[in-house]
Amino acid sequence: MQRREFIKTTTMQVAAVSAYGFIRLDGNQFVGDCETTTDILGPFYRPDAPVRSNLAISGDAGEPIELSGLIRHKDCITPYKNAKIELWHCDSKGKYDNQSNEYRYRGTTYSNEKGYYSFQTILPVPYDTGDGNMRPAHFHLMITAVGYQPLVTQLYFNGDPHIKKDPYASAPTAIKRTLDVQKLKTGITKVTYNVGMSELLHLEAATLDRLVGHYSGVTNKKNTMDLFKYNQSLWMKNEAFGNKFEYAGNNTFEEADNPKDWYWKLEFEFLASGAIQITERYVDSDTAKKVNVYLKDK
Repeated sequence: MQRREFIKTTTMQVAAVSAYGFIRLDGNQFVGDCETTTDILGPFYRPDAPVRSNLAISGDAGEPIELSGLIRHKDCITPYKNAKIELWHCDSKGKYDNQSNEYRYRGTTYSNEKGYYSFQTILPVPYDTGDGNMRPAHFHLMITAVGYQPLVTQLYFNGDPHIKKDPYASAPTAIKRTLDVQKLKTGITKVTYNVGMSELLHLEAATLDRLVGHYSGVTNKKNTMDLFKYNQSLWMKNEAFGNKFEYAGNNTFEEADNPKDWYWKLEFEFLASGAIQITERYVDSDTAKKVNVYLKDK
């Protein structure tokens, strides 16, 4: 469980509720130990995927598979009805549909009164990220439920040889999200993934509204940054949709769930002129610390 401290007098006012991940004995069993971990959003999320549970495409290659599970409240027992579940993944060639109106291998469904959801699709494949590194096969999920933090996560599959070299899939927090692919006697291949929702932190809407917009590079005039809000969170625009940043206190947002020793932070400063300055700090695969400064005029 991660605990964050927030100071009400900071420039960014935050309404906070308690952190999640408790364990308690209810007289018969330990409950509350079903915290669902997050993973990187990745660059290929697109909102507004069609409401459909069958993502299979006639004539496309790929092994048919069913992804199903239960969405539960924070008590890990009570079903959550009408949670929104978004699924997206690559095709059998390792490609994502980032542009077309067909939203190939992208879909949205909702949990029923028992918290149950399911998708029929194909098993994604590993793919080269373009730099010679292979990402293991994975599903992307975003689960939105009123009263809880929107959950962004990735599901991996046992036996994938690329997991051990992938910093996200090999992280300790991904163990419960590395799933068995089951071959049923009926001929159906399936994976099961159950979710326990967690409570959230909201940045005040008025503050978030101040932060969004177009920023111009100060350290490098050719650099630009476009920030926008979606689902009460701060996002940075990219070629597909955006990267999500979470508020981490002290006027700083950070992309969540990066591998150990990697980070991507946006530090905001409100200047006397009314302008807003961002200091961007990040470390990724080359382990070099990088700093860029951006400015948005009032």
